[in-house]
Amino acid sequence: MAKPNQDSKHAHHTDGPDLSMRGGNAIRGMTIAKAKPKHTMDTIRRIWSYIRPFKGGMMAVFIFTLVTTLLSLIAPYLLGNAVDHYIIPGDFKGLMGLCAILLAVYAGTALTAWLQQHVMVKVSQLSILAMRRDIFARLQVLPLRFFDSKTHGELMSRTTNDIENVSGTLNQSVTQLISSVLSLIGSLAIMLYLNVWLTLLSMVTIPLVMLFTKTVASRTRKHFSKQQSLLGELNGFIDETVSGQKVVQVYRREGHAAAQFDDMNKKLTDASIHAQIYSGTVGPVMNVLNNVSFALIAAVGGYMAFKDFTTVGVVVAFLNYSKQFQRPLNDLANQFNLVQSAVAGAERVFEIIDTESEYEGNDQTKKANDMYGEVRFDHVSFSYKKGVPILRDVSLTARPGETVALVGPTGAGKTTIINLLTRFYEIDDGVITIDGSDIRQLDKDSLRSQLGIVLQDAYVFSASIRENIRYGRLDASDQEIETAAKLANAHDFIMKLPDGYDTQLLSGGGNLSQGQRQLLTIARAVLADPVILILDEATSSIDTRTEMHIQTAMRALMQGRTSFVIAHRLSTIREADQILVMNHGGIAERGTHEELLAKRGFYYVLYNSQFKLTS
Repeated sequence: MAKPNQDSKHAHHTDGPDLSMRGGNAIRGMTIAKAKPKHTMDTIRRIWSYIRPFKGGMMAVFIFTLVTTLLSLIAPYLLGNAVDHYIIPGDFKGLMGLCAILLAVYAGTALTAWLQQHVMVKVSQLSILAMRRDIFARLQVLPLRFFDSKTHGELMSRTTNDIENVSGTLNQSVTQLISSVLSLIGSLAIMLYLNVWLTLLSMVTIPLVMLFTKTVASRTRKHFSKQQSLLGELNGFIDETVSGQKVVQVYRREGHAAAQFDDMNKKLTDASIHAQIYSGTVGPVMNVLNNVSFALIAAVGGYMAFKDFTTVGVVVAFLNYSKQFQRPLNDLANQFNLVQSAVAGAERVFEIIDTESEYEGNDQTKKANDMYGEVRFDHVSFSYKKGVPILRDVSLTARPGETVALVGPTGAGKTTIINLLTRFYEIDDGVITIDGSDIRQLDKDSLRSQLGIVLQDAYVFSASIRENIRYGRLDASDQEIETAAKLANAHDFIMKLPDGYDTQLLSGGGNLSQGQRQLLTIARAVLADPVILILDEATSSIDTRTEMHIQTAMRALMQGRTSFVIAHRLSTIREADQILVMNHGGIAERGTHEELLAKRGFYYVLYNSQFKLTS
């Protein structure tokens, strides 16, 4: 089917690929487990579901981390032995041998630490690849109502900033957590083996650490969530302002836009400051508590060595182990800013992934193949917002091959009829049928494959002209693409470009005029060869001379096809088989051009207002 513009509010979006989704998701059409995270642990378990497929890599990370931790635990023990058995007795030769062993231990620690990080980076990036794929694939199948309620900037923030927050945390925090747990267990075991009393003394500050950590965590997550939300709003404002820069400048609203930005930027900064201040207190406070513990152990250990309750070597080793015991606690505390930010970001990502797609709850499998194009609206009513009706009891019939024109003032419901026919939105009451089949019973993909749509806002992608036209039918040959371009009268201007059909378009088609972009979207629809053609103000952005050229091509394109044409230029729909005059959500008049003029009704007034004709 022809893929229409995607930045218009009522435009159709491309269908998502049939990708197997990790993290509780499935191929489109299958039931998706709803597990919206409401708490930190729920979200962490959800993130783990993306890591789980790489259990082999995680096992390797665990083994490398275990070896790294064991080697780091051996080093202090060797230092204690060096003091007691070589330095105090004065055995220089034995000391050199032990130093060589220590050097090998430190080298092994560095090597296994590098290997653990190397594997973890791959695992985390593959996990993020799956998460990024899931959120993008989900965006492709969400209903237009979802996009109506979200700004582009907010969605960009969720698919980029939030994902990157999760990525950074997986890269750094997972190995840190494993290492911290192993270090805690190993250090505690050796400390108990060396001296029980010193071990108990070193644990005096742990309750204070746990209490402080819990207090900070409860406040930090709230501020990081607010920070992520405000960041999405700021991105949305930047996107809108940059996209509408011409409007900003022509109305001299640069200062107003800057003031709005400053206000939003200040709110984001305040939230970020609060989040960073709370998380930033963790490191200094933990250092103070650690130094207090270290000083206590040094004082008591020195006294015990002086009284021959233990050896100097044991005290030296114990001081090192106490640091290794406290460091994991410090590391865990210092990860709070990363973890809290990642959890907040992951919740926003999963919120989108868990949003019901337009395919869920619709198990229709009836294919819309071999259509001949009879369209009927039978007492159809619809409202975008409950209680605010847009269409009221609309009935119409378009016979196969007929051209039906929809005219009327803005907001009369013309585009809404198209949105309902394509099932971008579902009707409230009534029935819409194509060839006698209720479209709610038809598979959406097969239904839309029979439709070709050209919208008012011509949207092209950052690709070659050839690929932009081929978007209408991906298996089309180069010759078919050129034939479609000729029929849409786009071939001539394309051949005047430096690289012809291989000319690369800038973002949004910035290196083409609005009219040229519209001709490409028309060629795209021509290539799709639809049974039902929809033209929503398709020529509104094209100058009169160009319009005359494409009218012939459009008539040829509409030949034998059921066509719906929305037009404000009433001169373009004189030859329509029937004209439906929309007003206040209903059909005020219907008939041919001559019949409606003869009635001297609403259409007559509209026509005269454009052409200043007199009866």
